[in-house]
Amino acid sequence: MHWIDVVVLAVIQGLAELLPISSSAHVIVTAKLLHENMSTPANALLLVMLHTGTMFAVIVYFWRQWVDTFFSSRKAFVRFARMCFVACFLSGAVAFPLILAVEHVLSHGDHHVEIEALFNKLNWIAPALAAAGILILWAGLREARRPEIPSGARHREITWGQAIIMGILQGAAIPFRGFSRSGSTISGALLAGGDRLPVESFSFAMVVAITPLAIAREFYRLFRDTAQAGIHLNLASALAPSLLGMVCAFLAGLVALKWLSRWLEQGRWYWFGIYCLAASVVVMMLYLRGW
Repeated sequence: MHWIDVVVLAVIQGLAELLPISSSAHVIVTAKLLHENMSTPANALLLVMLHTGTMFAVIVYFWRQWVDTFFSSRKAFVRFARMCFVACFLSGAVAFPLILAVEHVLSHGDHHVEIEALFNKLNWIAPALAAAGILILWAGLREARRPEIPSGARHREITWGQAIIMGILQGAAIPFRGFSRSGSTISGALLAGGDRLPVESFSFAMVVAITPLAIAREFYRLFRDTAQAGIHLNLASALAPSLLGMVCAFLAGLVALKWLSRWLEQGRWYWFGIYCLAASVVVMMLYLRGW
């Protein structure tokens, strides 16, 4: 892949991964427009490194906030750790049967298809984008009518009910490309009465908790598939564009997080929902045109 294409995909991944607009949908559509096959070993490695870059962006952006809240005392840390564990456990409990069900639908006869096959199915991505858009729009319009929290006022902590809702919605987002993870979890918690700042912070803490597992899975698939196909992956040559992509995704991720936080605090969350609905129409049009 040309380095310019790497930068384009990295910037889109960094922005879309952390904004509530689904990175998978945007990266897939962009790759199709660039005539790139993201299932090749080198491009699969690139995707893994892009996710790594955005994970580090989340850690850097939220670290001070996490130290002041979740790590402020032993009691606060234990409460956070328990909530995060339960939320991520529920994510897995919801995602695993959904993944099996989707793979069963996609498979035909003895030909087993893995969930990653959805990367190329725009007819699945479009309705997932629309569903995320409706949820974000609903939460955003409701949130815009809530009174602003005075500057310096103490935000309410995440409740167990909100953490459970976020964990379930994160699990529902994992199998479906287009159903934004951050968009669904933040919107669900807002609808459950959560305050903007702690909801956003906890949502991305869950990202950091599960991203290493997702990265490990992608590395496993990468080396398994190359071994089965008898393909030799030259890590030295593949790492150079992947590292470039990781750095670009990291920088774009920081910009995206600042953008998201500002719009969330200003009551503009619903605009992301409008964007997802518009994007779903564009993706469906691309599908109907044979992409």
